[in-house]
Amino acid sequence: MNTMDPKTLRYTRDHEWVALVGSEATIGITEHAERALGDITYIELPKRGTRLVAGRSLGVVESVKAASDILAPVGGVVSEVNTALVKTPEVLNQDAYGAGWICKLTDVDAAQAHALMNSEQYAAFCQQEP
Repeated sequence: MNTMDPKTLRYTRDHEWVALVGSEATIGITEHAERALGDITYIELPKRGTRLVAGRSLGVVESVKAASDILAPVGGVVSEVNTALVKTPEVLNQDAYGAGWICKLTDVDAAQAHALMNSEQYAAFCQQEP
């Protein structure tokens, strides 16, 4: 997968990103999140075919510092999962907007994605965090 342009993504307050193309979405966690977590050691991914609800957990990411739920930024059906992350979760630290994508969804409500922060709003949000 090619690296996403962070300027074109939409973001949650919980530091997930979503790239929307038509009614399909790719989901990941942001560089801000992976830096805050530190070295990522484990990831629990959703199963293909699972219907996700926006704002609910789709998986878990663990690092040397903490474990955190990964929340679905939008609802939809999991169509693809980045299973390479199971063996090499550190890729999330190395390429959060490329090889570190987590899953893809179909049947996405575009309005949910458009309601999220754009890159400028997300950058301002991150500056307010400790």
